[in-house]
Amino acid sequence: MGKALKYALVVAGALVMLFPFAWAVITSITPGGSVLATPPDFTPAGANLGAYGKLLEVTPFWRILLNSAWIGAASTILQLVTSAMAAYAFARLPFPGRGALFAVYLATLMVPLQVLIVPLFIEMRTFNLIDTYFAVLAPTIASAFGVFLLRQAIAQVPKEFDEAAVLDGAGHFRIFALIVVPLIRPALATFAIFGFMASWNSYLWPLVIIKSPEFMTLPLGLAELHGRFTTEWNVVMAGSVVSVVPILILYLFAQKHVIASVAQSGLK
Repeated sequence: MGKALKYALVVAGALVMLFPFAWAVITSITPGGSVLATPPDFTPAGANLGAYGKLLEVTPFWRILLNSAWIGAASTILQLVTSAMAAYAFARLPFPGRGALFAVYLATLMVPLQVLIVPLFIEMRTFNLIDTYFAVLAPTIASAFGVFLLRQAIAQVPKEFDEAAVLDGAGHFRIFALIVVPLIRPALATFAIFGFMASWNSYLWPLVIIKSPEFMTLPLGLAELHGRFTTEWNVVMAGSVVSVVPILILYLFAQKHVIASVAQSGLK
């Protein structure tokens, strides 16, 4: 009886989580679909994919999607590299003030992006980088959260591996690249998903720094679908559905590592 109750709760939770996405899909294939329909009609008459075709007509959607994809990929790779190297330094290299510096670094997590918008904008303007791809990427090159997450993962790697490698003549770079990185792949995959999602869904900073349509990212493109007086919700929902697909594919490929990372954290 207890097992059946657990399964029922899991199924109920899954249905609650999937309901908004299912509603978005149904609205996107409903002619003149509206999110204001009460109750939601899950069997629309005359369902078609016209909204997806119109999405490509009213916006340069493939260009916007490509912008978000490569910016998200570049941001994720840069954060993985910088965060992993910094995490190794904090976890393995003894140096004066390491604990205090790490605490200060973590304290930056409490500073919201909204506070940094003005100084970041002034900095980009000083270097004449406004309305460029690099300006979008610059604030995401390093991540305090990534350093914290990967440092915890590296701390779980036995130091005996390092000592054995040192006896074989390995330096810190070889230990990091050949021993530590392969052993923290679950944590790297988990952080890669978080980092890519953060870049993929970023709206405020691109809104401030991007002016030209050719540099527009997906959140900005979706915002452009909202009209001043009327909004075609089926087209908006079509864009929303398409925006979810890359994240879903990324998670399906990395879910094994994510589950392993969560399991390791639980055992710790």
